[in-house]
Amino acid sequence: MAIELTVSPDLATILRVGVLTCEVTRVLEQDTNLASSISQAERASRAGGLLDVGPSRQLYHSIGIDPTRTRPSSEALLRRVRRGDPLPRINTLVDISNWCSLEAQLPYGLYDLDRVEPPVTLRRGRPGEAYAGIRKDEVHLDGRLTLVDTRGPFGNPTSDSARTMVTTSARRLLVVVFGPVMVTPSAISRVLDMTASRYARFAGGVETWRWVA
Repeated sequence: MAIELTVSPDLATILRVGVLTCEVTRVLEQDTNLASSISQAERASRAGGLLDVGPSRQLYHSIGIDPTRTRPSSEALLRRVRRGDPLPRINTLVDISNWCSLEAQLPYGLYDLDRVEPPVTLRRGRPGEAYAGIRKDEVHLDGRLTLVDTRGPFGNPTSDSARTMVTTSARRLLVVVFGPVMVTPSAISRVLDMTASRYARFAGGVETWRWVA
């Protein structure tokens, strides 16, 4: 199903955003086949496969954020893997998103669509805006890229909110891929293709809508 999602005019010329909605039928805390595929991706990253962190860093630079002080989630995942730690294992839906983000080296937002109340806007966070993060204290949003629904902010490319987090009870997903405008629409579409195919393979996922801006 299509959702109403807009990008604020001041961001539309510097961002490339890919949005995917998906319905899933199978969600597990752990899946042996998925874990094996993710482990292969981790080994490839450690073996010296060149994954370009430039686009995610350019995204942060474009909005005035130092990506060394506040890292894009995709780069944080890559640094974690290259220091010898595995990707976090949360549940199959989150694990697939982290796997895709690692390989695409673009930040992902993953949300339980049944906990999101459209319309949704992507804009800069305002002074004083914050939300309760996942396993974190408050995430402060002033000046950051921020997804907002009718209830308020719920996501950004560094850390998402507890309110819309994806658990094993989720059946409808909202996936947002964040990139700088230098990433072409066709490149974002390929990332969404990869994401949808992995949700189909490991979670019985069916893509219901996509949008690239």
